[in-house]
Amino acid sequence: MSPAGSGLERRARQQGIEVERLSLAEVRARAKSADILHAHTGRAQNLAFLASAGLGIKRIATRHVAFSPRHPLVHRLKYTSTCDGVIAVSQSVRRKLLDAGVPADRIEVIPTGVEIPAELPDAAQRADARRTWNLDDGDFAVGHLGAFTHEKGQDIAAQAAHLLESRLPRLKMILAGEGPLRSSIPGSDRLILPGHVAEPRQLLAALDLFVMPSRSEGWGLAALEAMARGLPVVASNTGGLAEMIVEGETGWLVVPGDASALADAIFEAASDWERLRAMGLRGREGARRFSVEETAARTEDFYLRVLQVGQVSDLPISGN
Repeated sequence: MSPAGSGLERRARQQGIEVERLSLAEVRARAKSADILHAHTGRAQNLAFLASAGLGIKRIATRHVAFSPRHPLVHRLKYTSTCDGVIAVSQSVRRKLLDAGVPADRIEVIPTGVEIPAELPDAAQRADARRTWNLDDGDFAVGHLGAFTHEKGQDIAAQAAHLLESRLPRLKMILAGEGPLRSSIPGSDRLILPGHVAEPRQLLAALDLFVMPSRSEGWGLAALEAMARGLPVVASNTGGLAEMIVEGETGWLVVPGDASALADAIFEAASDWERLRAMGLRGREGARRFSVEETAARTEDFYLRVLQVGQVSDLPISGN
């Protein structure tokens, strides 16, 4: 399920994936022949409950965000009374669910997985990617992919770029994506705002460093995708980001919302190319723990356990 006209719908159609728009009644008709109805947003979970109420189907909800709910009681009822199990994409999200009163035995932590490329771009491919982005050999290219919202913190990244004007004059920062706050950040030769990027892998191939300056982050899939492609990451020490990045080994973790700390980490990264490359390779190996294959296997196992028991509380859920 995605909003009509969304980027997800557009990309699915471009890849030849059939996209249907169903009414609640049509969802219910299809649910009658299904075993599990799995929702990935709060609104989708509401619709899944309404569409399948009274049917013998099992409902699962995935919680992707680490926001503290405005109404904890409603949150607790939603994730206990309207579904048979909850997938949290990180330990951080799990803690938020627990804080809201959702019972621990209903929650399974399954991080969102990433495809691990068989090979990294070679020198020629990397040079071609950098030419596409008008990057010279001496430029230190830092990038980010994400929706321009307050939580994602692109304004913090822009402040860090400004702080580095004299310390790192060859810095080029590329903040790709769309969103309501994009117009509030002025672009420049050093701070490039290309909007939606159709080929994010080509952008990642052109970068020396990936930044994830989030104020709040349930998981941080964009950072994991960068790691899978051999890029070290500077990220906020929040949410799932702190679970995928090993400080000083695969990247840097900085205080959320601190542009000065982000600037210092970027400067440190640019100061030692050999260390930077080694960190990127270690990060790529670390990303294998969160492969799509691992996520699929763990999700399938969770489905089977939900189907095999009569009550959610009977599930042998570890919370790991």
